[in-house]
Amino acid sequence: MVLADELAKKQRSISVAEFFEKNKHMLGFDSPTRGIITTIKEAIDNSLDACEEAEVLPDILVSVRKLGGDVFRVVVEDNGPGIIPEKMPAVFAKLLYGSRFHQVRQTRGQQGIGISAAVLYAQLTTGKPTLVISRTGAKTKAHRMTLVIKTETNEPEVLSHEEIDWVLPHGTRIELEFKSTMQAKKKLLEYLKYTSVVNPHARFRVEIDDESFTFDRVSNDVPPCPVAIKPHPYGIELGVLKRMTAASDLPLKEFLIETFSKVGEKTAQEICSVAKLDAKVRVNTIQLEQLNPLLDAMQTVKIPAPTASQCLSPITEDLIVKGMEKEFQLDFIKARTRPGNVFGGNSFIVEAAIGYGGKLPSEGNALILRFANRVPLLYQQGACAITSAIANVNWKNYGVSQQGLPMGPILILVHVAATNVPFTSESKDAVASVPEVEREITLALQELGRDLKLFLNRRDKNKLQDDRARAICAVIPLIAQKVGEIVELPPPDTSLIEGRIMRRVVLKKGSADGRIRIRIDNYTTKDQQVSLYDISGDSAADATVPPDFVTEMEGEYTKVWKRTLPAGESFEVSYTGTGGGIVDMQGIAENLKVVVDLDV
Repeated sequence: MVLADELAKKQRSISVAEFFEKNKHMLGFDSPTRGIITTIKEAIDNSLDACEEAEVLPDILVSVRKLGGDVFRVVVEDNGPGIIPEKMPAVFAKLLYGSRFHQVRQTRGQQGIGISAAVLYAQLTTGKPTLVISRTGAKTKAHRMTLVIKTETNEPEVLSHEEIDWVLPHGTRIELEFKSTMQAKKKLLEYLKYTSVVNPHARFRVEIDDESFTFDRVSNDVPPCPVAIKPHPYGIELGVLKRMTAASDLPLKEFLIETFSKVGEKTAQEICSVAKLDAKVRVNTIQLEQLNPLLDAMQTVKIPAPTASQCLSPITEDLIVKGMEKEFQLDFIKARTRPGNVFGGNSFIVEAAIGYGGKLPSEGNALILRFANRVPLLYQQGACAITSAIANVNWKNYGVSQQGLPMGPILILVHVAATNVPFTSESKDAVASVPEVEREITLALQELGRDLKLFLNRRDKNKLQDDRARAICAVIPLIAQKVGEIVELPPPDTSLIEGRIMRRVVLKKGSADGRIRIRIDNYTTKDQQVSLYDISGDSAADATVPPDFVTEMEGEYTKVWKRTLPAGESFEVSYTGTGGGIVDMQGIAENLKVVVDLDV
């Protein structure tokens, strides 16, 4: 009895904050490097969800600055609808507090853990409070708070609160300080790049110490915000059904119609008949032994799947292609959005895309991009059902070499949009193996594989034709030169003849006095949509024709000119530069790309 008494004195309840304080790895904070990625990810997820609910095009600032030693300050600022001051402490400093957990619809965040877990991680590693600024409208003041989490009770503690003037008319800003390493820089830029691909309506401005990056939007349309729907009978378990019936005094038939989606008068009556229950009985009087046959009837009666168009927001094929074109240079891109489906009463849609060639590495495994509800999954690739589904496709049937995963210059993107994504853990790094989801991924990839095979076959055929044309074009200048010598006249310009034989736009480059000159002559008989890429250390700031798009990363500039080049006409641009990069031209001749070394 003495020992039992001593053990009893040591027993006490554990708050959820205390639990995750000791098990932060479960939420994705298992290392300093990953901690900074997870923090930014959770803040951006909240910002994107809030902006889309307010039908605002997201404009998000991400700032990471080293304060000294191994301490960093992370700032994420958005232009969303803001948060009222009464809710700010609980939203940011209380785990398992949120507005989306009980809603059956697609959202990035759902459990109310992510951003508050980042606050907990910050105060755990540095002891510093988190600063939050939020404003709900131009006519109101912004509220500035410093917050910490009381881990013993999982309650927020407000250390300071004041009203301030703020430059943004509405939005939210969060600042956290924690220990990390800048080894995360490459992974952070990778995460933001991939996030930009599947959120083409968002703009991200990134500041890492003294470097700045921008991931711009390619769409000015805010995606429709998913509408919450009622739970589907196929996704209900006995304990949940017991709780729902206990809280209602409706007649059984009316309860089924009003509580669940896709249950009408006829379906509700059929469920009552199969369960052998009176349709007029009050559901709060139904005993446990009667709930079992009711649940069985709900699972066996044929009920249509939930309407995916209401509760889900797929990216769409067109925007996936635009997002990929913005961040990757590829010879071939195709996307597929599968019809809506259901698993366990949860609606889901699978989207997939394939890119080939361009700047992708020609050796090694394919680049796999995994997404769930528009969020990149950067870790635990081997444990993910998406990876498993990709490996199970026979890529050799589509002209792609394979050793487990497909190999070569290929990019595979898979996005799972669902009302409840089946993650393998709370860190939301990998999709669990669900047969219905894996089947939809496989079908989408097989469709894309057939498209890729057609492209590869057409490319090989065109290459053979081009090789023959090049052989002829290699002889034509020699013939022209010899004819010129015979008739004692300068050799004629054979570019027109070569262009017609090659059926291509001809790209010429040259330099004089430190200037780069690029000229395109359209010798075809049709107008051509041309995208001209110049990748080098030259900024083209004084270009005679300003580029449509310029981006800089680590001292390398990517300049893009997009033109409609009429038949028989030319386009020329020149600018000061040292060269040494490459010029790409695409968009013509069935998406074939011409690559020219630019050596000055």
